[in-house]
Amino acid sequence: MPDQTPNLSLPFIMPAQAQKHVTHNEAIELLDMIVQLTLESIAANVPPGAPMEGQAWALGTSPSGDWSGQGGQIATWRGGGWLFVALREGWMAWVKDAAALQVFTGGAWATLVALNPD
Repeated sequence: MPDQTPNLSLPFIMPAQAQKHVTHNEAIELLDMIVQLTLESIAANVPPGAPMEGQAWALGTSPSGDWSGQGGQIATWRGGGWLFVALREGWMAWVKDAAALQVFTGGAWATLVALNPD
């Protein structure tokens, strides 16, 4: 049996696992971050000086500081530290600084447009 879900990589609680609450809480943190995803911006490379709990950024290709080595992932500030999650094809997010709904496709973010603009 795998130890995580195939789509969101949420951890399963394994039989006879000690401290099951840790695995459960990790899954809840990931769901809280990914569902109804809101990003401060995309292609960010420099961590903010004073992030607020729950804020998230889509990282660029050359992040520095606390984000070093995490290029192409989502970084969110949780519990006084950074949580990183790999992006998946088809994820959508409201991007605050662009004021637009965007979708991750083909390794890049693209703004969604109306199917029928008339």
